[in-house]
Amino acid sequence: MKRLLFVCHGNICRSPMAEFIMKKLVRNAEREADFEIASAATSTEEIGNPVYPMARQELAKHGIGCPGHSARQLTKADYAHFDMIVGMDANNMQSMLDILGGDPDGKLSLILDHTDHPRDVADPWYTRNFTAAWKDIYEGCTAIYNKLSADE
Repeated sequence: MKRLLFVCHGNICRSPMAEFIMKKLVRNAEREADFEIASAATSTEEIGNPVYPMARQELAKHGIGCPGHSARQLTKADYAHFDMIVGMDANNMQSMLDILGGDPDGKLSLILDHTDHPRDVADPWYTRNFTAAWKDIYEGCTAIYNKLSADE
């Protein structure tokens, strides 16, 4: 089983989008039993909140629901549990390293580092461009899924 955790600042926009996009990719491939997919925040600001309405709307445009999501914060225990912990931008990466106390096993990466053009996924909370975030996150999730499938 491959265990993936997606992380952003608040766990209400980018990381839950990645979680539910990846779940759909896995479901479409009929590989749900092979993956555990979740998301978390680096901050405590949104703990307990659902997916942000505009992120939820963007997912819905692509036939993806996000029921039952409740924002939570990344913990040190997540490092032992998950095989890959994937952030959305450089600020997330620094916060992940701070919370986890480092990355001795090389589990941390940024989502677009798995593509041919690594860069940050702009935070749609500030840009209001949820379509651009969707495109970047979908590309990153597809690249991660393809890499993990090829590694088998």
